[in-house]
Amino acid sequence: MPPISIERKGRAGSPMDGYLALPDGVGPFPGMVIIHEIGGLDEHTRGVADRFSAEGYAALAVDLFSTGSRAMCMLRIFNGILIRPLRNGVVGDLRSAMDVLAARPEVDGTRIGVIGFCMGGSYALQLACVEGRLKSASVFYGQNPRPLDALAKACPIVGSYPERDFTARQAHRLESVLTSHNVPHDIKVYPGARHSFFNETRRAYDPVAAADAWRRTIAFFDETLIPA
Repeated sequence: MPPISIERKGRAGSPMDGYLALPDGVGPFPGMVIIHEIGGLDEHTRGVADRFSAEGYAALAVDLFSTGSRAMCMLRIFNGILIRPLRNGVVGDLRSAMDVLAARPEVDGTRIGVIGFCMGGSYALQLACVEGRLKSASVFYGQNPRPLDALAKACPIVGSYPERDFTARQAHRLESVLTSHNVPHDIKVYPGARHSFFNETRRAYDPVAAADAWRRTIAFFDETLIPA
């Protein structure tokens, strides 16, 4: 399927590109927004979308680097993580991606989830805190939103983190705050794993941890997005 264009509501500049992977059949299917890590919307990220479609999800992988020069997009992305979490243009763009996905005839717009990796994981958590339409979220080695208590209003969250990485501390804090606010969650830190352990194109790829994280993630989404 060719790239699709995502109109960014209330934002000047270019639309955002995306990659859509649809399951076989007519649906309506649950939807999944996929947010890439620092490598951008690459073959690995498209592969994640394809894996979700094989599991029965309509998957839309966004390209956060498609709205301008890479340097300006990076500046905007990290400003939204470090300076203006929860209230930034990237969250707005992700909401626009949700709109596009939910409006498709193959998609059940009441059953939308999000998954993100590294910086994308940080934004998956931000979206989980502020977007009431979101039913479930997954984070791989991302940073927690600020303030942490924003997670009190979050949707159910499944998280996968490497032990040998600065985000392991984020995982422990995330689990603590989700528990204190009674938010359904499944957080796991993988012993010996390193950053980007899920990405098969990276040297840190850990096939055992990646396989277990995928199994847990799909099981969590199936439980929270697919009716019994």
